[in-house]
Amino acid sequence: MTLTETSVKTPVSRTRRASDLGRTLQKGEQTKQAIIEAALGLAAQIGLEGLSIGVLAEVMQMSKSGVFAHFGSREELQISVIREYYARFSDEVFFPALTEPRGLPRVRALFANWMKRVAVELQSGCIFISGAVEFDDRPGPVRDALAGSVKIWLEAMYRAVVQAKEEGQLNADADEEQMAFEIHGLILALHYEARFLKNPDAIAHANKGFENILARDGKKVVSAPPVSEK
Repeated sequence: MTLTETSVKTPVSRTRRASDLGRTLQKGEQTKQAIIEAALGLAAQIGLEGLSIGVLAEVMQMSKSGVFAHFGSREELQISVIREYYARFSDEVFFPALTEPRGLPRVRALFANWMKRVAVELQSGCIFISGAVEFDDRPGPVRDALAGSVKIWLEAMYRAVVQAKEEGQLNADADEEQMAFEIHGLILALHYEARFLKNPDAIAHANKGFENILARDGKKVVSAPPVSEK
């Protein structure tokens, strides 16, 4: 083989190898995402604690070693599910609300989007809530991932309430932390009342509770007195 032939064929060979490697990596990522998708569905039914490499292998009709290769441990599988759940939560609840003006319109949008998601999760279950029950007294990376995700979301709601006060839409003595705490409490109560106690009025009560918070802490708009006719 001449030098010219070698110099021509070698780059082609390298390109082919790079292309094959790219396809392999892409397929591997698609497989991993499919496993996480299946794990999300299972976690909603049996909880994060019920997830295992063996269970996912059976559901995906893969070998245990095949599933293990994508995560490395059961703990990493659980954390991957939490990250994916949080990403979807943000896409459905947080980011759409950012299109609303700062202040109460954004607070209302956050709560409304949250309620829409809850309406679906009343059937499927909420990983944040079930995970809190499973890992509340079990320190470690899984608990940290769960708690960290919830804290980020609650901080977003708190910032929206603070901005509403900065915009002059809340009373001067309104307690922003208390408002955010009570709004979170409404969601937790809704899950318990609707999912566990099967209270058909739970959603209506949660919406009314939210409006009561705004009525209490929102700045009252005083209409100007009518101009008397002379």
